[in-house]
Amino acid sequence: MTVPLLSVRDLRVTFGTRDGDVCAVQGVSFDVREGETIAIVGESGSGKSVTANSLMRLNFGSDVRIEGQILLNGRDILVMSEEEVRQLRGNEMAMIFQDPLTALNPFYTIGNQIAEAYSIHHPNTSKRELREIALQSLHKVGIPEPGKRVDQYPHEFSGGMRQRIVIAIALVNSPKLLIADEPTTALDVTVQAQILDLIAEMQQEHGSAVILITHDLGVVAEITQRLLVMYAGNIVEEALVTDAFARPTHPYTQGLLRSVKSLESQRHNQLEPIPGIPPSLINMPSGCAFHPRCSYAHQLGDRCVQQRPLLREVGASRTACHATDDVLLSLGLGDS
Repeated sequence: MTVPLLSVRDLRVTFGTRDGDVCAVQGVSFDVREGETIAIVGESGSGKSVTANSLMRLNFGSDVRIEGQILLNGRDILVMSEEEVRQLRGNEMAMIFQDPLTALNPFYTIGNQIAEAYSIHHPNTSKRELREIALQSLHKVGIPEPGKRVDQYPHEFSGGMRQRIVIAIALVNSPKLLIADEPTTALDVTVQAQILDLIAEMQQEHGSAVILITHDLGVVAEITQRLLVMYAGNIVEEALVTDAFARPTHPYTQGLLRSVKSLESQRHNQLEPIPGIPPSLINMPSGCAFHPRCSYAHQLGDRCVQQRPLLREVGASRTACHATDDVLLSLGLGDS
């Protein structure tokens, strides 16, 4: 088996606040291999974006404590100097941010912003070459009339076009790892599909691994192979996307799927929201963080309340739940 491009080991991220420590990520571990696309899903506040920002080391500060390891090609990002991290960002690893308007500088043309992203890592490139690279990048991501648009500013583009520009900037140095944090949230359905197709196309061209951060299970089904489900700062299920959709092995994953209407579904009833609300990350419940909202917890006695479940193999998936394998496998939505 090949060595993973990215290995995250026991990642913990804590933010200090006046009200107490916010434990945003609590012992997350996963691998990403070259050319692979994985999705990290969960409700708002589950720790998805904090995990993504930590991979890029964007969470550093006096009020932030980060523990664990983030190994990119065997090198631990968390112990690197700031200069070493700057050499990685935008070069070996890059990020597509959720809001392209705030990700772009309103005072610089998009051509200059693409050129800057390239020249930081290739300082001997001439201005003429940089402009040509910017034009080629715009053409690749489907910006019409790149010769004209290269000298325009972010406010002169639609939301979908701005997201394409952000993708062009992220990919200009052909990074080995691309992190996309909710890249289609503010876009209409048609444009969402175009952006997802573009990310998949660019991934094939550059051979990058992709980590997609999203709450949209439809996006997950579109372009990813493997799924990590996060809840209250923990991974509660890890599975192939096809397995997770056909036979989820954690009650939370089942709840997420039941709250989304599928065109193929035979159900004609209303959507089924997950009862309750996510827990406070300052005052976490004891035991399994999901137990106050879990309809199966009452069957398992005090164990769910007293003991935090660890990820273990259940069928073809890995699941953090105290229920027996037979009970978990019976949760699968199947063809119902």
